[in-house]
Amino acid sequence: MRFAVPAVVTALLLAGCGGSGGGGGTGERRVTPSPAAQLPSSAGPFWVDPDSKAARQLAAYTRAGDHHKAALVRRIAEQPMGEWIGGTDPEAVVRGYTESAARAGRTALLVLYNIPHRDCGQFSRGGAADGDAYRAWVEQVARGIGQRRAMIVLEPDALLHVVDGCASQELREERYALLKGAVDRLKRLPATKVYVDAGNAGWRSADALDEPLRRAGIAGADGFAVNVSNFQTTRASREFGERLSAKVGGKHFVIDTSRNGNGPYTEGDPEERWCNPPGRALGERPTTATGGGPVDAYVWVKRPGESDGPCKGGPPAGTWWPEYALSLAGNTR
Repeated sequence: MRFAVPAVVTALLLAGCGGSGGGGGTGERRVTPSPAAQLPSSAGPFWVDPDSKAARQLAAYTRAGDHHKAALVRRIAEQPMGEWIGGTDPEAVVRGYTESAARAGRTALLVLYNIPHRDCGQFSRGGAADGDAYRAWVEQVARGIGQRRAMIVLEPDALLHVVDGCASQELREERYALLKGAVDRLKRLPATKVYVDAGNAGWRSADALDEPLRRAGIAGADGFAVNVSNFQTTRASREFGERLSAKVGGKHFVIDTSRNGNGPYTEGDPEERWCNPPGRALGERPTTATGGGPVDAYVWVKRPGESDGPCKGGPPAGTWWPEYALSLAGNTR
């Protein structure tokens, strides 16, 4: 079962372009004033981007005096979310995010999403031109992070598309090597944690993923990520992750809780239940207070309010969709 993820950011804010954010050539960011602010350190270590799409929407509703909608979108804007990194020149973008996080005394959550033949030609197709381009791209990401604190979710979908047969045999071997090489390079950084994407509880059993994770370098990573951009409950995700953890040497994991408050959608075409499903809700807020065990954190990897793709009336993948954001927030208990 595949799932869509947001379109990556390929433009820089200092160039006046839109998107999920990014730094300019100097690593500095132009921030639009908004009511969103950093959470107290007691709420967790993650950085809140004050210039996210949700924060801009919050500012717009506030200026317009629409207090109801502002209150709803605030539930998203005030939470730390993953910064999706792609494109051909990530160093300045990554430096901008990590420097902003460091100034706030926080950790940047980065989602690296540029593997060659990304998303098997689906809504978020693209990626680096080839293996050499990808290795050079990872090197730029590493330079952009430097000594600063970062948590990385590595390449959503990449491993799953090896397991489900979407990638050809030649691509599979290269992909394992590229993922392992990325883990090895990023873990040479002194303050960076790396979690390899490992699917979700509604996809396949943990038995299908332990060997692929080993080949992708899980031994050198901090752990793996589950439920990225999906809707499986936290309980189901924890159980799935614990089974997988037991198979890969007790590695820890993180759970994407961004949109799992009402669990998965079970109606309509099974092949599109992952894409902009109605009636969903925000899940647990990002935190490292997960009750112990192998779960390191609940994180919002998927950015609530960004479309999964052009389905159920949605705009292209990664596009901010205010109506869906308001629905997610409004359905949250």
